[in-house]
Amino acid sequence: MKEFAHTSEQRFSQLLDFYSIEWEYEPRTFVLATDGAGRVIEAFTPDFYLPGYNVYVELTMLRQKLATKKRRKVRKLQTSHPEVRVKVLNRRATLGLLAKYGKPDVSRS
Repeated sequence: MKEFAHTSEQRFSQLLDFYSIEWEYEPRTFVLATDGAGRVIEAFTPDFYLPGYNVYVELTMLRQKLATKKRRKVRKLQTSHPEVRVKVLNRRATLGLLAKYGKPDVSRS
């Protein structure tokens, strides 16, 4: 079983599995900025890649201030790699998606 950074990522993967949607977890890190010596100083690793849809999905369960930083990274990614499609799902969207389409969470009672 994969090690996920957050429970929401594990539940999202279960939702994808339930609907037979192929996915990869954190398959690629995109370099957003380097210093003068070429060392990476900023990078972004989206949570999921859905090959059948050619889209990356980033879940954010963070407070708004931190989520804004993440969205800034996504905008930077889209500027430097316009061919890359990324969808950011905030806390409300993620929980709503899991509630509407997910299996009941039997681990919570």
